[in-house]
Amino acid sequence: MERLVEGRAMWRKTAFLVAAAAMLTCAVCHPPKLHRVGGAAGWTRDVNYTQWEAHDQFYVGDWLYFVFDKRYFNVLEVNKTNYEQCNDQNFITNITRGGRDVFNLTQAKPYYFLSSGGYCFNGMKLAINVQNYISPPAPAPAKNGGGYSHTGCCQSQIIILFFVLQITLLALWASF
Repeated sequence: MERLVEGRAMWRKTAFLVAAAAMLTCAVCHPPKLHRVGGAAGWTRDVNYTQWEAHDQFYVGDWLYFVFDKRYFNVLEVNKTNYEQCNDQNFITNITRGGRDVFNLTQAKPYYFLSSGGYCFNGMKLAINVQNYISPPAPAPAKNGGGYSHTGCCQSQIIILFFVLQITLLALWASF
């Protein structure tokens, strides 16, 4: 009887592992991107950050890389109202560490950044809209009769699923 209860518990664990692995293979393949804010100029005066931002797309998991002279500038995450008014009070996060600072975009939402000390009024502010990544449609099968083409990321997920299934089956086999 005890062995039967252990077997059922093992089956539940197995079902959970298989479901988790299946979700992993269905996960969207998007490697995080590092965006250097302002391009070659970095985070400084006389850069049109609205124009810079318009030429890129930002996804959850991407990073912003702020390069600036910390003696003069800083980077503050603020809310929309403070962004619009260039108000550096009650900021959300002070990103400033050493002038080569990164910020992880962890949620699909608008983010607002500015530099205090009056620099915001001279254009040192950035608003970006971060989106969840939606994978492009799967490519059509090759015309030469070849198989379906996977991206490298998705191939690795399939391999991981295969190994999880193998380990699960071995564990089940050993439990009986």
